[in-house]
Amino acid sequence: SSMDNSADPEKFRADLMNIARTTLSSKILSQHKEHFSQLAVDAVLRLKGSGNLSAIQIIRKKGGVLEDSFLDKGFLLDKKPGQHQPKRIENAKILIANTPMDTDKIKVFGSRVRVDSMAKIAELEVAEKEKMRDKVEKIIKHQCNVFVNRQLIYNYPEQLFADAGVMAIEHADFDGIERLALVTGGEIVSTFDQPEKVKLGHCDLIEEVMIGEDTLLRFGGVALGEACTIVIRGATQQIIDEAERSLHDALCVLAATVRETSIVYGGGCSEMLMACAVQAEAAKTPGKEAVAMEAFARA
Repeated sequence: SSMDNSADPEKFRADLMNIARTTLSSKILSQHKEHFSQLAVDAVLRLKGSGNLSAIQIIRKKGGVLEDSFLDKGFLLDKKPGQHQPKRIENAKILIANTPMDTDKIKVFGSRVRVDSMAKIAELEVAEKEKMRDKVEKIIKHQCNVFVNRQLIYNYPEQLFADAGVMAIEHADFDGIERLALVTGGEIVSTFDQPEKVKLGHCDLIEEVMIGEDTLLRFGGVALGEACTIVIRGATQQIIDEAERSLHDALCVLAATVRETSIVYGGGCSEMLMACAVQAEAAKTPGKEAVAMEAFARA
């Protein structure tokens, strides 16, 4: 029969650890299943029963060994702030956007502009700069101190953000900004004309952290408190990729268990219990039917 230990946190955690070990036993992580079971269980228990795996970010960093993998109780973004911008911000108000922040769209779309003098080119450049300055000013009017953009941020707007004391982060991939919007409670915008209708993301602290030889940004104290990041280390990219797949399997199984907390023992336990029950009933049954029941129990 099924058991439900969800009322006892210690027993329930032990059940989850056993499930994680079983899931990882047949995979590349079998030699390190104790360590990774701990990581997976800690991450899933932070979800507080929601089972929302989007709140768990997995980052792969080559170097070290698998045992160096760890769980960070914050959101890590594999990006750096722009030049001469703040490297640490407390009480961050984050504007998350997907908008072009470059001034050479003419080149991108292959258009042509005919001019009859170098002065006209200078006028075009000035007009483009003014247009970009207006856009940056609209962004700053949102009262944000961090701007995260999915697309590139060119040197001129980066300089304007630095002058305003705003941390600007460029080229955050789409998965990154989707998850960042989820965990900070913000929304992704592409126009900036109505600041009062835009929902900013919030977190207590943004700071740079070193992992191996790389610098990442850590968002601590995010609005979605259960959010966390698992950093997988390994000697080669193939090992890291395989470790991520194995860990994802374990997270999915654990999330399902947290949602539906009843469990049954594995290893043929349920089948043995049924066989014993049929055998016991056969002993009470008269005639040839008992022989058939015993054969069914043995099968």
